Amino acid sequence: MHRFFRPWGFYEDMFEEHSYKLKRLVVRPHQRLSLQYHYKRCEHWVVVAGHGKIILGEDTLHAYPGKYFYIPTKVNHRIMAGEEGLTIIEVQVGDECSEEDIVRIEDDYDRI
Repeated sequence: MHRFFRPWGFYEDMFEEHSYKLKRLVVRPHQRLSLQYHYKRCEHWVVVAGHGKIILGEDTLHAYPGKYFYIPTKVNHRIMAGEEGLTIIEVQVGDECSEEDIVRIEDDYDRI
């Protein structure tokens, strides 16, 4: 398992095949990922620890353990952790499950 550190926390690639990938995202307290979308994959998120909010399209939704989110291709989304942080299991499905398929709209850490 590979761990990749980011300004907001880290993610781990847990399993990968040609058309899908399983990841664990750990977002530090009060941090958030970029507002982004993907052209070549959809994502399925299950919150397993912590609390926060998810931006999905035009909606802001509460995230808590057991909550499930489906993120279709080309839909803006963002994870925002609360004071305990937030841990999410992510399943990516699509033609390309890579970090190169991230289109950032807004980012707190000035990444392109």
